Formats: sequence, C-alpha cells, structure tokens
Amino acid sequence: MSAMRLIRELVVLPRTGGSWPWLFIAVSVCWLTLAGAANAMSIRELRALEKSDKRQGPEYVQYYLIGAMEGAMEASTQTVRAGGKALICLSGRRLEPRMARSLFYAELKRNAGLYEADMPVELVLVNALTTAYTC
Repeated sequence: MSAMRLIRELVVLPRTGGSWPWLFIAVSVCWLTLAGAANAMSIRELRALEKSDKRQGPEYVQYYLIGAMEGAMEASTQTVRAGGKALICLSGRRLEPRMARSLFYAELKRNAGLYEADMPVELVLVNALTTAYTC
C-alpha cells in the first residue's frame, strides 16, 4: 500500500473534487500543532531538573544552558545579518560554553526581584549576555 493511499484512508477527506487541498490543510494543522508543543524551559523547571537526578541533574542543566547561550548568540548574529543592531558584542572577549552556568546564576542573583519562577531561562540568559557583552 502506498504512503499516499494510507494517508487518504487514515484522514477522512471529502470525495468530491480534488482531495489534495484538504490533505495539505490536514498535514499543515498537524505540523502546527506539533510545532506549538515546543516551549522554553522556565526557571522553576530548570531548578526541578537539577534536583531530579543527584548524579546527572547538574549536567543536564549545564547542557541546557549551553544550548540556550548558543541559541542567543546565533539569534544575535542573525539579527546583524538582517541589518539590525547587535545586542551581544564579544569584541575580542572570549565566551566559552563552561561560562553559561555562571552567567545565568550571576544574572539571577543580580536581579533577584526581577525574575519570577515561570519566566523562561532564555530570557535570563539573553539579559546576562547583553549585560556582560555590551555593544
């Protein structure tokens, strides 16, 4: 059985006229639903992740913070490529993956009253990077 025939049998499509527009709409809705399921981790979730596993919890947090930091750097680079103003400027200073954790917790400590537990980790990290690496 071909993949298209299987899809037609699984998805109820009107039998009048071409079914391709309906198939496209059905697949698009599925993709949008799945894409909307990916959310940023909150500060509360990050802390829970760290406490959930005594052995590997801190490593999971470190990996997440490194990914968020690299994502923030790439977003800043993409903004500059698109003609916008850079938010993060290294200006010859080094930024290493091991620095993600200290930048994150220093920003939380510096602005303790600003961040709530449900705020995204990425917000804190971007603010830390823009403070530490101003343009």
